[in-house]
Amino acid sequence: MTVRSKALMWTGIGLCAAGAVGLVVGGVLDVQAADPWASVAGSVAGLIGLALTIYALMGQTAAGAVTASGERSIAAGGSIGSAATGNGTTAAAPPSMPPSTPPPGGTVTASGDRSVAAGGDIGSVSTGDA
Repeated sequence: MTVRSKALMWTGIGLCAAGAVGLVVGGVLDVQAADPWASVAGSVAGLIGLALTIYALMGQTAAGAVTASGERSIAAGGSIGSAATGNGTTAAAPPSMPPSTPPPGGTVTASGDRSVAAGGDIGSVSTGDA
């Protein structure tokens, strides 16, 4: 679990605990006064929960991004068998690799010229010119 996910989780737990304590205190002091507060607290908690859920889902989409921004760069969310980015070169046949899966929510970025990045294994890469 990422630090961001843990922070969102603990924020939600803290809001639930604070709401529960507030309702218990309101119920002990004055039941009639606690009723409107319970309605307001429930509405606010629901809206905050919805906002946190949307924020967390948007963050997961961005966190699992695969980008290749350099000239002749290659990025793959999974494994790369063979890749060649140079002029007149070919990548050797990749060794047999067991299938691998990228870590969930992992970011794969190849940002330099002729860079190669993979969320899984890389078999064979040639980035220079022949």
